[in-house]
Amino acid sequence: MKFRHFGILFSVVMLLSVPAYALDLQQARTSGLVGETLSGYIAARSDAPEVQALVAEVNAKRKEEYTRISKENNQSVDVVAKLAAPQIINGLAPGIYYQAPDGNWKKR
Repeated sequence: MKFRHFGILFSVVMLLSVPAYALDLQQARTSGLVGETLSGYIAARSDAPEVQALVAEVNAKRKEEYTRISKENNQSVDVVAKLAAPQIINGLAPGIYYQAPDGNWKKR
């Protein structure tokens, strides 16, 4: 079981190193334009087209990785994503938004 969690954590860390965009994930996070959700994906906190594009790109890459992990561990993609979410949220720098269980945005 520890190996599975390590594998998930390693994969999540790899997902967080997204290639440079006009707006990258770290910039969007520190600017408060996106936040981490309990579903294991990011959500836009802005309607700006570049933010929406970044969210779509990051979430597509995460889903691809979650799918790979789910097949290796015989788990659903949703289970893998939800297991990754707290690991991502707990690793956020102070001041980064995440979605609390009540649905409200909070800063780490």
